[in-house]
Amino acid sequence: MGLVQKDALRTTLISSFGLILGYLNKGLFFLLIFSTEQIGVVNLIFSLGILFAQFSNFGTVYSIWKFFPFFKNKEQAHHGFLIFSLITVLFGALLIGAIFLFFRPNIEAVYLAKSPMFLDYYYWVIPIGLGYLLYMVFEVYLRSLFKNVISVIAMDIVLRLSVSLLLLLFWLDLINFSDFVVWHSLIFFIPPLILMFYLMYLGEFFIQLSKIQISKRFRKIIFNFSAFNYINTLGRVLVNALDVIMIAQYIGLRATGVYTTVVFLTSALQVPYKSLIRVSAPLVSEYWKERDFLSMKLLYRQVSSVSLVIGLGLFLVTWANIDFLFSFLKPEFEEGIGVFFFLMMGRLLDMYFGINGAIFATSKKFKYDLIFTLSLVGIVYSLNLYLIPIYGIKGAAISTALALVVYNVGRILFVYFAYGIHPFTWKQFWVISLGILGMYLIMVTPVFTTNKWLQFIGQTTFTGLFFFGSVLLFNLEPEIKKYLKNAWNYILKKSP
Repeated sequence: MGLVQKDALRTTLISSFGLILGYLNKGLFFLLIFSTEQIGVVNLIFSLGILFAQFSNFGTVYSIWKFFPFFKNKEQAHHGFLIFSLITVLFGALLIGAIFLFFRPNIEAVYLAKSPMFLDYYYWVIPIGLGYLLYMVFEVYLRSLFKNVISVIAMDIVLRLSVSLLLLLFWLDLINFSDFVVWHSLIFFIPPLILMFYLMYLGEFFIQLSKIQISKRFRKIIFNFSAFNYINTLGRVLVNALDVIMIAQYIGLRATGVYTTVVFLTSALQVPYKSLIRVSAPLVSEYWKERDFLSMKLLYRQVSSVSLVIGLGLFLVTWANIDFLFSFLKPEFEEGIGVFFFLMMGRLLDMYFGINGAIFATSKKFKYDLIFTLSLVGIVYSLNLYLIPIYGIKGAAISTALALVVYNVGRILFVYFAYGIHPFTWKQFWVISLGILGMYLIMVTPVFTTNKWLQFIGQTTFTGLFFFGSVLLFNLEPEIKKYLKNAWNYILKKSP
């Protein structure tokens, strides 16, 4: 866990700074200078752009995870694995781009009634998709080389600073909203350009066609693996995008603006978890290659335990102050409180079950994951059709939460019966009990002051000390102590 802790610590610290930038952008500046409908337009274009990228990648991200360790040889340019992957995704982008343009009338018909403003910016989905597609390839390639930090800086810091600059220009009336949408789409090419130059600096940017030395037999294996994981990837991305797409279709852009803002808040609480997954997933591929089940089992439990403690603790602190946080938003965002709660229930379980996705996706039984992914998409879509008309955006959140529960429980049971490994320990159940008790205390603890800032400080301190203090006092998660010690030493080392 040493390498994981070190890289996860650095990426978490960087991502935390990026999180502050992201919160200022989407959680403050968006709300101050844009209408709720404009927020919905920007976030809908972003969601469709990410969907475009995932449709175009043809499962390449997972094939790099799975097979790069077998081709890793710098002297031989890693057998041309990078250019091979780039050719695959660029072909996918051309195909999906052609489909996206050909079916424009059909797609426009879906949004004409409730979200007509989106139609003016239809084509700007493509730059976001292309930029994010190239970033995904370079990012996972660097991950396989155990180089994680620059990728986080490029996406979480540089891109968000670029968004902040655009917001400033809009606020100063130097650009209008249409200009903002255009430049907001184009800046998604900045992160992949940074990673490309970084690969050049490392001497790892091998794009000569002559370097491709992958046999036809191995190409067939890679393509078969990619095809199945392509569908799985689409399923997971569709689950994240379906809510936004269907809310815009059935309710409108204002509701989309509220929902996507709350989704951003829930994503913010997942930063430490995503940092752990970022550096843990490549290790899973190495363990499969070496058939090291003991190390995989240990990593599985450690990642799950740490994710549970951090995720549950951050949720409790946030939930204790949920009214305070939403008091700064427009009144129409009040409905987002219920959305936040249900989304976080699903996200917490997803975090708790840790790297089961990476284990499944890189195992020989990866084809069975297709069953779970199709079930996930089917559940979310069906529940959205039923619940959105009744409960609005809260119905979409309930749909996603229920689907994530079914999906993760199914996959974790399959991994257990197939390989005999699971992430559970008895101490985790004490952590969950602390979380339930913490929720109860939040509900029954009286308010001792009418000053909302003092109330925020008091509730944050009490909830944080109760949960994290209990975890440390009773040693419910040893890795947390090591993590905090390493964090403190890292900060002291970097201090002047």
